[in-house]
Amino acid sequence: MTGILKKFYHIVAFSWYVFVMQSVYAQRNSDIPPGIFAYGGPWKYLTFLNLFLQLVFFGLASANDLQSVGKGSKMSLFCLYKDLLFSVLAFPVGMFVVLLFWLIFAYDRQLVYPASMDSLFPSWMNHAMHTVVLPVLLGEILVEPHIYPKTKYGLAALGTVSLAYFGWVVWVYLTVGIWVYPVLGLFSNSGLAVFFFNNMLVLALLYLLGQTLNRKVWGKGHPKFTRTW
Repeated sequence: MTGILKKFYHIVAFSWYVFVMQSVYAQRNSDIPPGIFAYGGPWKYLTFLNLFLQLVFFGLASANDLQSVGKGSKMSLFCLYKDLLFSVLAFPVGMFVVLLFWLIFAYDRQLVYPASMDSLFPSWMNHAMHTVVLPVLLGEILVEPHIYPKTKYGLAALGTVSLAYFGWVVWVYLTVGIWVYPVLGLFSNSGLAVFFFNNMLVLALLYLLGQTLNRKVWGKGHPKFTRTW
């Protein structure tokens, strides 16, 4: 029964993210506010990149479900990549998007999601991008255990990806003179560095949160944790 539930959950989640991404990407041809999709289109937004990340993860999870791995046998590459993707990126980045978006939105929505966006993205789409991600990730922890890499390696990989996105955001600004998010325009150069550094600390804490929840739910004695790569 657990295996059937896991397969069903992965397929539904994958289908959901396909639908959401198609819905969001289709808006690029709509009457959009100036600068929203200028240079890089939706691919400069962490929200959209996270949707793609979740789609890839649940696609790998669905593909891995089609394989049969016996107890004590080597894990498939699908399983290896799936667990690494979930632990290092899908969980911490997905949770970060939800947490940071709603914190800034509650303070001043104009800094992250201007009112002009309401005409482009209906309320359900906003929640699909910035709310539903959280319960789907928590559900994933409940339906399947995930093997985490050594903490220092996982955090190093997460930090590398974070710096790459920071570089992409700065590149967009230097190229077209528009910050991906209006809130970034409030900071000086030093303030911007502190802001991103603090965000990386939050990401690291979210990584550790995912690792802790995984251990609490499944413990260390689960058969999956005895398999080799």
